[in-house]
This record gives sequence, structure tokens and C-alpha cells, in this order.
Amino acid sequence: MNIRASIESDLSDDQPVVLPVEAYISGDYARQENEKLWGKVWQVACREEEIPEVGDYYTYEILDESVIVVRTAPDEVKAFYNVCQHRGRRLTEGCGRTKQFFCRFHGWRWDINGENAFVLDKQDWGTALNPDNLRLKPVKVDRWGGYVFINLDPDCEPLETFLDPAAFWLDPFELEKMRYRWRQWLYFPCNWKVALEAFMEGYHTLGTHPQLGNFGFGSTWSRAHGKHSVFGTGTREGVGKTGGGTTSMLGDAPEDSRTFVADYMTHLYETVNANTTETIVNAAKRLVDVLPKTATPDEAVAKMMELAHEDDAARGVVWPQIDPEHFAQSGIDWHVFPNTIILHGVTFILGYRARPHGYDPDSCIFEVYVLERFPEGEVPQTEWVYQPDQTEEKWRLVLTQDFSNMAEVQKGLKSRGFVGPRPNPVQEQAVINFHHNLAEYMGTGAPKPYP
Repeated sequence: MNIRASIESDLSDDQPVVLPVEAYISGDYARQENEKLWGKVWQVACREEEIPEVGDYYTYEILDESVIVVRTAPDEVKAFYNVCQHRGRRLTEGCGRTKQFFCRFHGWRWDINGENAFVLDKQDWGTALNPDNLRLKPVKVDRWGGYVFINLDPDCEPLETFLDPAAFWLDPFELEKMRYRWRQWLYFPCNWKVALEAFMEGYHTLGTHPQLGNFGFGSTWSRAHGKHSVFGTGTREGVGKTGGGTTSMLGDAPEDSRTFVADYMTHLYETVNANTTETIVNAAKRLVDVLPKTATPDEAVAKMMELAHEDDAARGVVWPQIDPEHFAQSGIDWHVFPNTIILHGVTFILGYRARPHGYDPDSCIFEVYVLERFPEGEVPQTEWVYQPDQTEEKWRLVLTQDFSNMAEVQKGLKSRGFVGPRPNPVQEQAVINFHHNLAEYMGTGAPKPYP
């Protein structure tokens, strides 16, 4: 795919629109999502590192459905509906390792390939039971970037087609070579779309994170790419990366770019625990030793990345080779339809996933995680941590600031004095595109011109 052609074909006409509130607050809409949306789309179930060995399984839940994702061979993953073919009891919960899936109701068993291995007193059925009608029902499964996707629609389009062109932009970052550094989740008193949209645009930065104004944060750009979308920093054309490896939202040149960049990287690490790495932070702190005070911001960022690259190489972390123009145009934050957010860097990811919590439009499950590249043998052992305590101690400053908006937005969406969300047509194009695509699946709720 040609970079410029891809950009030009997806540029929006930037027409202001109003979004329907029903998509956020209607119980009927929430129930219809089960069949029309979640029953039709590719969605992230887990990452491959969560099922590294043969027999490892992960139980993924979306509304009433439960799916077993299991590694059946070193390079093979399968998925099955998590339901006993006898009386409907679920077979697994959480994650683990097994040679057979065992129903704790009547003891029926299946191997990891979904073939029935045991039926108690099978002769009682005569010839009614056979391998075909006893087999666990399969679910479409595929992999990309270290993520395992499932699709409940047996006639769905291939994952490769579904992800186009998001995969084109993100593939050079080799997401499959990253591993969890930390991961947490919680319930939010808001619709899953409200939670997701809080991380789909950068227009909120100065309002929600005023401390970042100290680092010259300005306007952002946003672009639709088919089902997916991206936002970045800098010009409308999308130049928002400098130095070949880190995000830059620097405004006017600071008095000393060396300390400015170091302070910025340190602030990110301390207040987000993401969007950079310890290696990059340490490299930034050495800029005062290797650059003159007259260095420009671009020179400071470029030197920081050069030092970090060398430091990572020395400890066994290999960086991907990414074309500078591709890097610049790839933005900083991808929405992979319908419910995944990926903020990518050269050796790290900050990721989000939002799912409905039952059929209550006012509740969702929200997950946050960080991936990084690690030296061989030094990958940290992590697990999903349920963390309902929305404090700075547990979630860091920036995320708690984001969290503070979600419940209040959900309340405001129900006001008689509110006609509907009116996203910035330039900087929140990702939100508008999200609702255009939702309307395609749901058959209702398309963004409309201003009344």
C-alpha cells in the first residue's frame, strides 16, 4: 500500500455532525448490539502470551457468550463456544492449562481440539450420539500482532480484510514481539462507547490534563481509515513524530530543549506509567551531558532515541526498522474497530479495551495494559489485576484524570438539555467515524447534520 495514497483516500470532509444519544443510553440498543455488532465483528480475545504452551486456554466473555481460546499446537490456536453439549454448563472460567475440558455437572469431557473424549453411560443414547454432534462448536479465530481475535459469525470476512488498513500502519512496529509490563481492569458506570471514546482523540488533553500544557501541547489531527481511525499530533497532514522514534507535541522551542525533553519523558513515566520506557527516560536524562544547550527540540529528541537505541541493543532489546515517513504518518493512537485502542511507540504500547457489562447501557468492563519489548528471559510475570480503586496511587495521575470524565458524561447524555455529542470535525474525526461504522452494523444511529 502506498502511504500517501492511503492518507489521501481517507481524508474526511470535516463536516460537523451530531451523534445520537440512543447509542449510549438505550437499553434496547444495548440488547441489539449482541446480535448486530458483537455477533458479527472480529474482536480481541486475548494475547498469545496468555496461552504460550499447548493446552493453555483463555476464557473470553462478551455479553451472553463465552468462548474458549486454546493453543492446540505450538503454532496453532483454536476457539470453541464454552458450553457442554449435554446440558449447557460452561466448561471453563478464567485461564489455565489442561489436556481435556471437563464438565463438572455430569463428567463429560472433550480434548483440546474439541473432540468428545467421554460420555458417561453413552450407550443410553443408543446411536443418537456421534462425533459430529458431540464435537464442541467452533468459533472463528485468527491472530495478528500478538493478539488473538475471535468472530462469532461463521461467514465473517477474513481478519486480514477486517483490519485493513490499520494492520498496514501498525505492522512495522512488530507488536507481536512485545509483552505485558502491567495490566489492570475495572467496571465503569458508563457505556462502553463513552469509555472508549475518552481515549480515541487528543482534543481533550488540555481540558482533562492541564499539567501537560507545560510541555507545549497543541492541536491534534484525526483521520478515518475505513472501519478504523487514528489521531496524531502536529499538522493536519499528520506529521506528529520526530527523531524517528517518539511522539512529540512540543510547541515553541524551550529555553533548554535537553532538560525540557527529559522532564517530559520523566513526567510521562511517572504520571502514566506508559507512553515511554525506562530506557528512553534514562537516555533523556543524559542529554545535558552529550548535547549543547543550543540544541533544538528535534535534535534533543533524535539524540535521546539514538542513546536509547544503543542502550536497548546492549541489553538485548532489538528495535524494529521503520521508515521515517511511515512512522510520522502512523499517528500515536489507533482505534481498531470496534473496541480496542492502541497507542504505539517504537518499543511499547499503551492499550485499552472496553466491553459491555451485561445489557446495562450504564456499565462497562474497561481494561488498560502496557506492552514492551524485553530482553530474552527477562519478561515480567504479570496477570490481570482487578483494580476498582480509581486513585492516583493505583492508576497514576493521567488515567485518573481520564476516569473522572466517564461517569459524568454518561449522566449528561441523559439530560433533556442535551441534543447529542458534537465531536470536533477535525480533531475528533475518529469518534465520528466510529459512529458511522456502528450505524452500518446496527442499521440505525448514523451521525446527522446539525439541527
